[in-house]
Amino acid sequence: MKEKSYNIKLFLLIVITLFFFSTSSLLARAALINNHIDAFSFTFFRLFFGALTLLLIFFIKEKKYPINIKINWLSAFCLFLYAITFSYAYINLDAGIGTLILFAIVQLVIMKIAFLRGEKISKRKSFGIFLAFMGLFYLLFPSEELNLPFYYVLLMIISGFAWAFYTILGKKSINALYNTTDNFVKALLFATIFYLLFIDSIYFNSYGVLLSFISGGITSSLGYLLWYHILPQIDISTSGIIQLIVPPLAIVLGIFLLDETFTFKLFFSADIILIGIAIAILNSKNVKRSL
Repeated sequence: MKEKSYNIKLFLLIVITLFFFSTSSLLARAALINNHIDAFSFTFFRLFFGALTLLLIFFIKEKKYPINIKINWLSAFCLFLYAITFSYAYINLDAGIGTLILFAIVQLVIMKIAFLRGEKISKRKSFGIFLAFMGLFYLLFPSEELNLPFYYVLLMIISGFAWAFYTILGKKSINALYNTTDNFVKALLFATIFYLLFIDSIYFNSYGVLLSFISGGITSSLGYLLWYHILPQIDISTSGIIQLIVPPLAIVLGIFLLDETFTFKLFFSADIILIGIAIAILNSKNVKRSL
């Protein structure tokens, strides 16, 4: 009974986290397409408000913040790289399509790392992953109906690699609150250093800052905190698979909230990816062990 209650709690935390992930894409797209803020400023404020929120939570809980300059630099840089390429990619990618590319790349990298680490991947899970990537390949293949800009797709691919390594590094986390807070603070340092490279193109208004606050101070900081809490409790491969639930959610929200285009190609590719996820994750033995 206790184990069942624990599994339900973990499942609910995963659902909340994935919802936060999907709304991050919508907030970025909403801010950037209407020129409320430039991509770098959105990234900077997102990290700033995220760090501020997490520091506040940490101080309330621990009454102090121990500074350690020897750890979390790699994970912090991965967080910064993910955030900056994520923002620039959304200048010219719909929220749903961008999220689909992002998390498919995350899945590919995570499964490769899981395989190299000797994690057992069943034939059923392998087939599900293969099917999901066939859906992604179909989405990215140029056509008259949907032709994606190469440069922005490349940026989102880089963002996917960065987030995948951020996820993998989170498997070692024994203190989710401290590590997530430290990652945001140090990622903000990277953003401040890179500010000099983008200073000539900086612009923002109050609405753009508000959207970056919601993205950084709520959905990102709390979502990533929950994610670092969840990661040690599930397999590496499972952490990649469940994130592929985010793109279809972002697609639906993007259509209703941002009036994004819904094409047959997008519908079919999303369906194939979802079916692949279902085949890979609905393996009773793996789910029982992972959740």
